[in-house]
Amino acid sequence: MQIEPGALLKTINSPEDLKKLDASQLHQVCEELRQYIIDVVSVHGGHFAASLGVVELTVALHYIYNTPYDQLVWDVGHQAYGHKILTGRRDNFYTNRKYKGLSGFPKRSESPYDTFGVGHSSTSISAALGMAIAAKYKAEDRKSVAIIGDGALTAGIAFEAMNHAGVSDADMLIILNDNNMSIDPNVGALKEYLTDISVSRTYNKFKEDVWNALGKLPIGKGLTRAMASKLADSLKGMVNKSSNLFESFKIRYFGPIDGHNITNLVATLKELKKIPGPKILHIITVKGKGYAPAEKEQTKWHAPGLFDKITGEIYKKKFEVAQPPKYQDVFGHTLVELAEQNPLVMGVTPAMPSGCSMKFMMEAMPDRAFDVGICEQHAVTVSAGMATQGLKVFCNIYSSFMQRAFDQVVHDVAIQKLPVIICLDRAGLVGEDGPTHHGAYDIAYFRCIPNMVLSAPMNEQELRNLMYTAQLEKTDFPMVIRYPRGNGVMPDWKKSLQEIEIGKGRRLKEGKDLAILTYGHPGNFAAAAIREVAGEGIEPAHYDMRFCKPLDEDLLHEVFQNYDKIITVEDGTVKGGFGSAILEFMATHHYQATVEIMGIPDRIVEHGTPKELIAESGFDTTAISAKIREMLASSQATAKTEVIRSDYKPQS
Repeated sequence: MQIEPGALLKTINSPEDLKKLDASQLHQVCEELRQYIIDVVSVHGGHFAASLGVVELTVALHYIYNTPYDQLVWDVGHQAYGHKILTGRRDNFYTNRKYKGLSGFPKRSESPYDTFGVGHSSTSISAALGMAIAAKYKAEDRKSVAIIGDGALTAGIAFEAMNHAGVSDADMLIILNDNNMSIDPNVGALKEYLTDISVSRTYNKFKEDVWNALGKLPIGKGLTRAMASKLADSLKGMVNKSSNLFESFKIRYFGPIDGHNITNLVATLKELKKIPGPKILHIITVKGKGYAPAEKEQTKWHAPGLFDKITGEIYKKKFEVAQPPKYQDVFGHTLVELAEQNPLVMGVTPAMPSGCSMKFMMEAMPDRAFDVGICEQHAVTVSAGMATQGLKVFCNIYSSFMQRAFDQVVHDVAIQKLPVIICLDRAGLVGEDGPTHHGAYDIAYFRCIPNMVLSAPMNEQELRNLMYTAQLEKTDFPMVIRYPRGNGVMPDWKKSLQEIEIGKGRRLKEGKDLAILTYGHPGNFAAAAIREVAGEGIEPAHYDMRFCKPLDEDLLHEVFQNYDKIITVEDGTVKGGFGSAILEFMATHHYQATVEIMGIPDRIVEHGTPKELIAESGFDTTAISAKIREMLASSQATAKTEVIRSDYKPQS
């Protein structure tokens, strides 16, 4: 469904068209761009509030800079919808985040204006600095701009990049979009520092007044301004104790200014473009700007789904029967239940308390659950520190984001065999967020680490039982529990908690013909496939392995001694994952069998609904049913060939 853009916006097919407008028309462009985002997202879905907050900044950047020659790097990409609309993708924007449509994030293969692929936060300064260094080396008059949110600034890589930028003399601009929000409200000392800058404008006003006054002197302008700059720097600490953080990195600081004043933004960017070297512009914005419900409830409107743009009603799917809960909510409620029973239970999440449902414990027990900001590495190591003191820490990180803390898991958790409980939300194919967010690799990269126990529940009750087992006193080793985004399969999910023996799977169904071994939630796809082929007289056995490390070797000996055709199913990469573990077991014990591995293929899977992507990847119910039939048909054909050969007699 196409949405009609406003009168000016419909004439803008590239930033070159935007530059043809008079500066006095930019306010109207901003209004039309904001309305177009509201119109499209309300009907087609997507991220919402972040892009509304940077409409004026987006217009100003493309108006002043010569994009794509000048390079803009949008941190994460939740804020880049306006950027996409102004750079030739307006008429296709309704396909945003849809299967085979536009990506929800900047993507290099999609447009030359998307200079860097982003999905994980806090990478913009490093990427833009790399571009600026390359431009300097190649003697190109090319500008590089990183647009980073204040929430993303909490990650270590952002400070690493600023530390390098300050001594690089590279010509780059960092724009700090300060709205006190990531997905949830920002936390930590940096938030307090930025607030102090925002309300304590004394130093910046003083510096501006001195600079302007001395610039009007008839003689010695260059000398007096140089002296004024040194004087202002020396008085900085006296005027505002917090004003020197960025300049301590040798990055010139400007601001803060109103990020919704398009006239001032254009003028400021025009002047900053003339100033060489690394610099930072601090702008104050409102996430959800221009849409009252989003301004009021910014977390709720980060990605609201479909909604009525007039009333602000977010549409909810209506079901006649009770639906299973989301796995994340089962985690959150169960964590509170366990914490009520066990005073040693603690919770840690890196900036995703709503997304992973750690918010329930943070509300109920604020002294025992912590949002540490966008700091996955810190989240793991602070959990390890607490574990040294006997606490049972549930460290909840999205599977894709867990990749950023691999070293901490190896060095700080596994080597010391500390009983940190790593809960990996969004494991498997997450859907519309696409390849930067798919949890495809955690099975493979955790499986190679000694001392780690890897588990995956097939349903909500299994998740509860694994969590219960992990916090027991005798569980004195690191444990991973992975589960997917979205709903489970049990409407009546809150059963009594039971211990699960570590490394023990379960036989769900006896059978003949072949065996299916599953790991985690995809076991439900296999169970449905088994029901589907039952009417054809096919009887596969089904084993829910529960653990990828250690494997249930007793169960596997049973499987390989009774079946010569085996299918493995997982929602992780087929290279190095659960299926690979089964092949290793088979080789170690000298079994011979035909093993088919079904899971995420060895390629980058793009975006779409989880159902579409699982089908494309070939491990949904339909694909498993087809694989069962294929393996049995192949074995029957082989048997017929062997009979023919046994009856064959050469002619004399």
